[in-house]
Amino acid sequence: MKILRLDCSGHPVDWICAHDAALLMSKNQVLWTLGEVAAVLRGGWDNKGRQSRLEVPAIIASEGKQMNFDVSPALDNKALFRRDQNLCLYCGHTFVDRHLSRDHVIPQCQKGPDIWENVVTACKRCNQAKGGRTPEQAGMKLLAVPFVPNPFEFMYLENRHIIADQMAYLKTRFTDRRNWAA
Repeated sequence: MKILRLDCSGHPVDWICAHDAALLMSKNQVLWTLGEVAAVLRGGWDNKGRQSRLEVPAIIASEGKQMNFDVSPALDNKALFRRDQNLCLYCGHTFVDRHLSRDHVIPQCQKGPDIWENVVTACKRCNQAKGGRTPEQAGMKLLAVPFVPNPFEFMYLENRHIIADQMAYLKTRFTDRRNWAA
């Protein structure tokens, strides 16, 4: 179970394990929390036979590290395929990750950059058929416009095991471009 870590202004920073969240809590670096208890950590026993326990909430806001919103999130295939919902954006079929590839709308051989706005998910067959051409040059229709996920969307893309409280928080800042899964 991952805990959603926010900065002091409520922007997502990263996913952390419950033990790291507990460490922030024990150092009094947690400013506020949201959501139900996501994990219960048990510790030692006192002289009366009681075991210590710490309830870790699903979302914590902590001091320190803040998100730089001027920087695009890291581009990797896992997040790209999830952004495009494992659909080939040329043929429209859904595939498992191993049958997908990253396609550059403007190919790199034509000086197309390797950035979110220029890459889409494609099945290997469509990517090979397109080759080093643009969709227009290859006579292929692109089914969606590639986009840079905002930090809230990127946190969703980075974690496949999001609980309801975390998803509800993240969805408040999703754009209207997609029908994101709940």
